[in-house]
Amino acid sequence: MSEISFSDQYFMKQALLEAQKANEKGEVPVGAIVVCNNQIIARAHNLTETLNDVTAHAEMLAITAAAEFLGGKYLNECSLYVTLEPCVMCAGALNWSQIKRIVYGASDEKRGFARCQPQLLHPKTEVVSGIMADDCQQIVLDFFKSKR
Repeated sequence: MSEISFSDQYFMKQALLEAQKANEKGEVPVGAIVVCNNQIIARAHNLTETLNDVTAHAEMLAITAAAEFLGGKYLNECSLYVTLEPCVMCAGALNWSQIKRIVYGASDEKRGFARCQPQLLHPKTEVVSGIMADDCQQIVLDFFKSKR
């Protein structure tokens, strides 16, 4: 019996579902999931407004949930799927977690780590960008358009 392997698009769609949850709560719509051995082990979305906590980014919450699930702080066998390019804070936390792979949708020209601090990630971390970028960007653009 062969193991079913899911695509980056499948997992990014799951992250987009998390972004939609954030959107419904009035949060900046960013969603993240952590995958280990082809299984989603953590789901999160931005909760900075809800928790009144500037560190409650989707990635930070997903890292914590995944580490708790695994019973250890290192995510070196895991992939993070996130709808928006991680900021420097999240990239630093991802470095410490030794995440194996980061897959993000839309680039963040203002606050993304790649522009601000591209060498911040762990040297063994693989980065894939642009997966479902249009969908990931559109939800953020629509959110901010509704706020203006």
